[in-house]
Amino acid sequence: MSRIEKALKAASETNALWVGKGVINRVGELFKEQFPGREAVIIADTTTYAVAGEKVSQVLNDSGIPQIAPFIFTAPDLYAEYTYIDRLVAFFKGNRAIPIAVGSGTINDLTKLSSHLAGRRYMNVSTAASMDGYAAFGASITAEGAKQTFSCPAPQAILADIAILQQAPPQMTASGYADLFAKVTAGADWILADWLGIESIESRAWCIVQEGLKDALADPEGAREGAENAISRLIEGLMLGGFAMQWSKSSRPASGAEHQFSHLWNMERHLYRGKHVSHGFQVSIGMLAITAFYEQVLQTPFEQLDTEACCANWPTDKEIEARAVQMFKDTDFPTIGVQETCAKAVTKELLAAQLQRLKEGWGELKIRLTDQLLPYREVKKQLALVGAPTEPEEIGITRRRLRETFIRAQYIRRRFTVLDLAVRTGYMGKWLDGLFGKGGVWEIK
Repeated sequence: MSRIEKALKAASETNALWVGKGVINRVGELFKEQFPGREAVIIADTTTYAVAGEKVSQVLNDSGIPQIAPFIFTAPDLYAEYTYIDRLVAFFKGNRAIPIAVGSGTINDLTKLSSHLAGRRYMNVSTAASMDGYAAFGASITAEGAKQTFSCPAPQAILADIAILQQAPPQMTASGYADLFAKVTAGADWILADWLGIESIESRAWCIVQEGLKDALADPEGAREGAENAISRLIEGLMLGGFAMQWSKSSRPASGAEHQFSHLWNMERHLYRGKHVSHGFQVSIGMLAITAFYEQVLQTPFEQLDTEACCANWPTDKEIEARAVQMFKDTDFPTIGVQETCAKAVTKELLAAQLQRLKEGWGELKIRLTDQLLPYREVKKQLALVGAPTEPEEIGITRRRLRETFIRAQYIRRRFTVLDLAVRTGYMGKWLDGLFGKGGVWEIK
């Protein structure tokens, strides 16, 4: 049984995933299998409709499947924002057609949430190996100024034609490669949370994501060039990440501190040269930053940690709340820091237990983290080979802003990550000085 077949057995929402060269010619067969007797409607933007939507429509016609006129987004800088959800839901209210999302991240997330709100399932035809959200539970949508994950089921069926994915713009493939690479640091964060007794590793979800992950990342040059084998392994890895999230009903198996960087920048409405930066490119810098941060962590003698001093210096809940209020008071999302930070509040007694566990088991935990992570230089080299950004300035983030992101990102998600470890042990400042001080990888002069 293949990894995809095993993962499909764990998936609670996706019944079928067809991957291969030329499978777009079987889209009618897949639709009839999953949605017998129903009419279809293609959801796309102008680019994805030209790339694959017209072909999908033709095959559906040839298969005798009734269609209504496609819904095509024409905004030049379309992104997953809630006003587009309102438009799409209003459209769905006027018909009973099954949506076929033809596109990648934005089109898929918009269709995923809108079809759920309209009370129907949907199908996806992938156009690029650009992110792991195709098969994921939930949709990442910007609403009221904040990037949020809305609960909604993954597509009932997914079709990914390798020939189409090979022709996608190289920067989209690089984006997907970076998003897949992020599972390395996300895994390290989960190991930390598990070790400290905060969030246990679910073995099935862990295996779906982590087994074969480094093999899927082994050929960045091939992915950049659109080599069939490299693209096949990349899209498989991305789909498996989505299935793990279905199994867990959480993004924990595939998302850690590196994703918090991306979410924060989205919430801050970050643009580079007037345009949104792709999720994968933001995650590329976030993952590199967290990888470098972990190298500071691994050099720290936690077996000598003064746990009593850490607990004595731990702020009260009111002090933590006041800091969160101050940090985001002038933003579009003034309350998120309070609600997310308070959700992961810890008493001094519990903190003491966690830190003692860290201190006593650091030798073994350090080995596990070292085995999970890759060296910063190697990660940077592979990202450069695939064409992903490797310096914050490449996506319009200054070094000072990157340093500040380490601090601010810890407040916006209740998920425990290495950023929380830095806060609870009192090492945040020292580790950041190691990265941004004299001789650091992002020295600020």
